[in-house]
Amino acid sequence: MAMACCVNPPGSETAADVVDGFYPIRPECRDDVPTTGFKPKAGRTLSARRWHAAFSQDGVLEIAGVLHRIERGGVHPSIKGVVWEFLLGCYEPKSTFNERSRLKQCRREQYGLWKSECQEMESTVGSGRLITTPIISEDGQPIEHPSKNSDISNGDQSVESEEPIYKVPVDKKVIQWKLTLPQIGLDVVRTDRTLQYYDNQKNLARLWDILAIYAWVDKEIGYCQGMSDLCSPMVIILEDEADAFWCFERLMRRLRGNFKSTRSSIGVQSQLSVLASIMKVVDPKLHQHLENLDGGEYLFAFRMLMVLFRREFSFVDALYLWELMWAMEFNPNIFSLYESSEQNDKNPVVLKEDYKLLKQYGKFERKVVKAGSKYQEGTLSIFLVASILEAKNKRLLKEAQGLDDVVKILNGITGHLDAKKACKEALKLHRKYLKKMKKP
Repeated sequence: MAMACCVNPPGSETAADVVDGFYPIRPECRDDVPTTGFKPKAGRTLSARRWHAAFSQDGVLEIAGVLHRIERGGVHPSIKGVVWEFLLGCYEPKSTFNERSRLKQCRREQYGLWKSECQEMESTVGSGRLITTPIISEDGQPIEHPSKNSDISNGDQSVESEEPIYKVPVDKKVIQWKLTLPQIGLDVVRTDRTLQYYDNQKNLARLWDILAIYAWVDKEIGYCQGMSDLCSPMVIILEDEADAFWCFERLMRRLRGNFKSTRSSIGVQSQLSVLASIMKVVDPKLHQHLENLDGGEYLFAFRMLMVLFRREFSFVDALYLWELMWAMEFNPNIFSLYESSEQNDKNPVVLKEDYKLLKQYGKFERKVVKAGSKYQEGTLSIFLVASILEAKNKRLLKEAQGLDDVVKILNGITGHLDAKKACKEALKLHRKYLKKMKKP
């Protein structure tokens, strides 16, 4: 199973039960992991019972009530996977059970084809092993004893690998992909190592397989550091590997612009530029202070936006934060727009005829719709960073004499943020921004 079963009925757990029952932490790491602030609450958290009741007889989802419940208290761990598939646009709420079943089967078959294609190029894919050191040189020549790359030790566990037969690739794209595989492996073995889930070699290999296959499919972006942090929760909460891949693929459609890079810029810099323009409007004094410290490019916020606050929150609270943001940003057009375009880096466009359907939009997205396209700048995650800076306004103005001080102050928030409160403050700052922008 991709996720442990919890013995308590939904809604009756303490925060510790949630962590121990669904995302167990390795005993030796418990003292180092921040305590979770998330706790399922009856009447607030989306429970399995409430989730199943939200579907009509043929499977159409009443999304408005679901979004409202998630915004109030998140999603119970027992149903996170299936709920996330809707939040991320894998399935359309208006679809039926039969339509989703057929689509799921098609996607699983497509993933199987891609996996087979990757296996033909590199036999480690799908073998339950992973690669952590180079297997080929820059010109595509195999490196001696490649089988040693995939012998990963986990305590008393060790995985023996057979000597694979390597063919020298001639396609530059194949060479580039094979050169990427060790980097994926190195990142995978460092990802969420406090969780017992990754004590199992097969689970590490599942994460590596998905990232390796994604790197082959998305040839423009390939693989970049940070993607393992974004993919790991999908692997843990979704039992089927193909379903986890497609959930990650949908998340990457939102974030892949962050990973685009040229010789002169990194993709996430566009979001940092938006953050700078927002801060200039909502807190010009703090913005000027940061500029005086040579921090006007807001590079100190790079990590927050790149991996969606995975470092600032515990694993459980990061998942809680993500689903809150996705519910608040939900746009009912997201599925049709994703399906009609191979790659969509922009936020879904809101059509005028959708204004009467505002209840089907998330809380943040409704404000964007009402404000009009002129004020669609900035995602909720950017306003979340801005709200964190606002919360530290006094300390930053008083104590920050250089960028090192800014980083130190912001590092102090790690493990001490409340996800729901952070989203609430971000929404408040968004209203303030829209109000100021509308003034002559």
